[in-house]
Amino acid sequence: MIHDLELVLTQVLPIDPSFRVIGREEMDRCISDARRAALADSKDDFLLSLMRLMALPRNGHTRLIPNDAISVLPMRFLSIGSAVHLVAVKPALAKSIGDTLIAINGAPVGAIETAADQFLSGTRQRQRVIGSILFAWPKALERLGFNAGSSAVEYTMQSATGHVTALKFETTDVVTGSIYYPRNEHGKPNASWSPDSFVEIKDFDELGLLISLPSFFDPCRGTLSDAMFGAARRVRSQPDSPLIIDLRGNTGGDFLKTLPLLDAITNGGGARRVGLLVDKFTFSAAIVFAALLKHRLGERLELIGEEMGDGLTFFAEGGLMELPDSGAVVRYSSAFHDWASGRVDETTPTEVAERVVPVRKLDLDRRWVIKSTDTRTFHEFCRNILSDLNA
Repeated sequence: MIHDLELVLTQVLPIDPSFRVIGREEMDRCISDARRAALADSKDDFLLSLMRLMALPRNGHTRLIPNDAISVLPMRFLSIGSAVHLVAVKPALAKSIGDTLIAINGAPVGAIETAADQFLSGTRQRQRVIGSILFAWPKALERLGFNAGSSAVEYTMQSATGHVTALKFETTDVVTGSIYYPRNEHGKPNASWSPDSFVEIKDFDELGLLISLPSFFDPCRGTLSDAMFGAARRVRSQPDSPLIIDLRGNTGGDFLKTLPLLDAITNGGGARRVGLLVDKFTFSAAIVFAALLKHRLGERLELIGEEMGDGLTFFAEGGLMELPDSGAVVRYSSAFHDWASGRVDETTPTEVAERVVPVRKLDLDRRWVIKSTDTRTFHEFCRNILSDLNA
């Protein structure tokens, strides 16, 4: 794993501008920890040390992704609102799905989250997105001081009715981390979920349209553009209709390819009102999409949901580097974005810099966390929002 460490030191840290403000002493301390773990052939300690190193800039796009390289207990936790819920588990314990995690080995979830802070990149919301894997990773719990020397992990769960139960797992009852925690965390109960399409449109007749945009990642190159042009035509065909744009779970991709839809939404007579649904899994290019909508629509945009997975100033672009010996992946950044004050620097790509605008801030107009995945309940909520936008 020394080779993995050298790849990070020579090919990631020198080109990631988010590390420019990190002190040498702080970096050296993390590097020394990682080197000791590598020499001791302690993979989990090595990965956790690298997580701590990559988390130093507090930049959500810069982090170690250990999911393919680690073993976790067969359970999937997700942060819903400010609580942690069990959303998937081995069949024998399925009755606990939906319960809230209260404690692990008697330690309150809040205490574990506080201890885990140093290993997690980005804002508090971003940490909630990527941090749930630590609750199911026995070696991480041991490193954090919540499972020292124990051969089992006990989870205290509470149902919606207040009933408290205990789930106990042997630390040997593990599977590959990415089975329950995808490398690109989308916030859906099914870890293997992927969007069926880039755009889904529901017509609420005279009330308006619901446009769901689950992802801006376009591995096929061209499919996203076609979908955006199609959605733009639909929006232009109803120039005065209120819209709900659903960006929940959209972790980003290429915002440049979304510009035709942005233009269709925001151009026209100036009467259209828009409700924008966001959550902590709304990230990267999806945040840029939200920022541009806010800049163009102003008070005609109502932001609904919870704080997104990043602020308006961050480092992005970059790419992924596979670490061959440990099996982990490093996500690094290469470009500065500042959609708060509209600043750019020498790292900002020209095509991005040409479109950066000062949005200042994106405050929620209405806090809302979905309580049910039932489609009928969600559509009723959308009808209420569209009615308000029509008023």
